[in-house]
Amino acid sequence: MPLSILGDDHFMHQALLEARRAFDDGEVPVGAVVVCENRIIARSHNQVEKLQDPSAHAEMLAITAACTHLGSKVLNQCTLYVTLEPCPMCAGALYWSRPVRVVYGAGDEKRGFMRYGKEVLHPSTKLEYGVRHDECAALLKEFFALRREIST
Repeated sequence: MPLSILGDDHFMHQALLEARRAFDDGEVPVGAVVVCENRIIARSHNQVEKLQDPSAHAEMLAITAACTHLGSKVLNQCTLYVTLEPCPMCAGALYWSRPVRVVYGAGDEKRGFMRYGKEVLHPSTKLEYGVRHDECAALLKEFFALRREIST
């Protein structure tokens, strides 16, 4: 596939595939991929329940895998794609890992880091949002509707 074809839409689709894996595992359906030089170097999805670890968010796991892959604590040549706006914990990890860009699909008015402003991210990190928003939001809505249905 020519490099020019791969873009935000493609990589968010890959993050959505990870989110679907989380959904299928009974986890909140959030997926993330880290891209460097137009290649996915890390991918993950929420594994909080599976690992019994409140920090096992898709972003945290993908950042760790990408840093391991690169042998570096900084991701200054990478973009993180995530299906849901990162929480403040994940935004803190993004601050320290300094990706070039963070691209997210659906916003999170209750728990998202934007409640505190873009300044939570490193000043060199560009922020973009709304990529495949409807698909990202629909998967989350489906998951929580199913959870409410099961609990009644």
